[in-house]
Formats: sequence, C-alpha cells, structure tokens
Amino acid sequence: MMTRAQKVQEIQVLSEKFGKSKAAFLVNFIGMNVEQVTDLRKKLIPLDSEMRVVRNTLAKLALKDHPEMDEAISSEFVGNNAVVFAYDDASAPAKALSEYSKNVEALVLKAGVMDGKGLDENGVKYLATLPSKEELQAKLLGTLMAPMSKFVRTLNEVPGSFVRTLNAYKDTK
Repeated sequence: MMTRAQKVQEIQVLSEKFGKSKAAFLVNFIGMNVEQVTDLRKKLIPLDSEMRVVRNTLAKLALKDHPEMDEAISSEFVGNNAVVFAYDDASAPAKALSEYSKNVEALVLKAGVMDGKGLDENGVKYLATLPSKEELQAKLLGTLMAPMSKFVRTLNEVPGSFVRTLNAYKDTK
C-alpha cells in the first residue's frame, strides 16, 4: 500500500513525464510475462522512450496539469494500463509497439495522445507507418540538394565537353 506522500510524489513524476513527452501511448499488457515486458522496455530505451505501469487514479490526477492531454486520453484509463512516453520522435515508439503487438498478442494498443490530440488504436498504428524523423530529414535534404547538385554537374559539363572536343580534335590530327 502506498502512503499519501508516495502517491503525491508519483503524481508529480507522472506529471513531469507527461509534460516533457511529445506523445504518450496507453497499452494493456495483461497476459505478458515478465520476460516479454522487460524485452519491450529494452526495445523502447534506444528510441528515447519508456514504459511505465501506472495506477489509473494517479495517472488521471497527473493529467490534470495538462488539460489538452487530459481531455484526449483520461477516459481510456480503464483496467490495467502502462503508459509509453515518447520523448523525441513519436513514430518510432509507435512502430516498435505496433510490431511488438504483432508478435505478442497479449500487448494491446489502447490509445495515445500526441500534441494534445487523442489517437485511437488505428491512429497509433497509422502513426507507426509514418517514416521516422531521420528518414524525413534525409528526404528533405535530398530534395533540397538535387537542384544544386544538378547545377554543379551542368557547370562541370562545359569545361569537360571542351576538353573532350580538344581531345577528339587532337586524335584526328
């Protein structure tokens, strides 16, 4: 049994985590063994996210400090839940959860919240299909570099063409 001081401290910790996270996903993990839960947590750590088992009442109290998140997700806190906090890129943890739920049927994606907007199970799975932040940055960089690199190749072609013409002229003489 938690004391009142422990509950207050847990509410503060959860409120801080909700505040600094870019997205939060609610999952039901009942039916998973300890090894599976530990494996999932290990997969989430490199993605700058973490999974935390929460008491529903404490999580709802922590969400009161974040009204937009509270409105979007507080009604989903029913039954046993764990919250996955995504601190950097929201699509990478969503992708990891979606793939893990395919392998372990006991893991159920219930809901999520990103930028104050609620996501249902299908919304979380759609977020998982989006490319990661690094992929999007690479595509944007490639798009921005394409005209410049083509321009440089065009400028380089003029002297190259001249040299090839001189070489062909030399070969004929």
